[in-house]
Amino acid sequence: MTKFPSLKQLHYLVTLHETRHFGEAAKQCFVSQSTLSSGIQNLEDLIGTQLIERDNKTLVFSGIGEDVVVRSREILARSQDLMELTQVKESPMQGKLRVGCIPTIAPFLLCDLVCAVNQHFPELDLLLREDTTVNLLAALKSGEMDVLILALPVDIGGMESRVVGADSFKMVLSKSQADKVNVPIRYADLPDESVFLLEREHCLTDHAVSACQLTSTAKINPFSATSLHTLVQMVANGLGSTFIPQMAIKHGLLDNLDLVIVEPPGRKAYRDIGLVWRPTSSRKATFEALADLVKTLL
Repeated sequence: MTKFPSLKQLHYLVTLHETRHFGEAAKQCFVSQSTLSSGIQNLEDLIGTQLIERDNKTLVFSGIGEDVVVRSREILARSQDLMELTQVKESPMQGKLRVGCIPTIAPFLLCDLVCAVNQHFPELDLLLREDTTVNLLAALKSGEMDVLILALPVDIGGMESRVVGADSFKMVLSKSQADKVNVPIRYADLPDESVFLLEREHCLTDHAVSACQLTSTAKINPFSATSLHTLVQMVANGLGSTFIPQMAIKHGLLDNLDLVIVEPPGRKAYRDIGLVWRPTSSRKATFEALADLVKTLL
């Protein structure tokens, strides 16, 4: 009879990978260090290969060990979905819900969302995390998150999604720069390296460049900002222009600044806002209800 790893062994392995310390991993798993070490050793014996290289001071996961950790996270996530199945069917809008959101949406939506959830679904407890799209998708796949609020389109790797609204892009210029160009704006009229964008880790950059049809890389400044607030300050100081989503403008990002807002060149530019979740999750009814609520807020 074929023997399979236990969920407990996989949990030990994943926790050790996260902490990189046997003592801390054992503490988080509420077991002794010897129990955790024995469980991982048994897992290695069962799989038939070394997953971790150990010495007195350090531990290193082998290449196969890293792959097993990835698969283990997926198995643990599906096991959690299974355990929630009955409870969620009976009470889809109760309990904890781990929601991830990207930085170019989170400051302008999450506060309103929490207030709306407290009003409409008081027994639903939102646990919020703000991070980049790549990191959030990895956390969703591993079971660390339940549902994400992202800007689409983006490669979601087989996850399910639902678009809940559109967020248009506006071009923002300083008053001094706006006086030097004609409206409607033509990129050809802008100085080289005068358009400021976010770091590539933020999907807003790709969405804005694509939606606003900015094809000339010569117009893009090599400086990459880490936040929309930084972009706005660069423009407010007369250094150039940028693209800002309407959602941020609506929530006061440009208030008390002498800036000019114009439509970007070409067709109407926007990004879609959507919810993303694992197709194996048993909480689809929860996600659909949350999506309906987010739609009203947008």
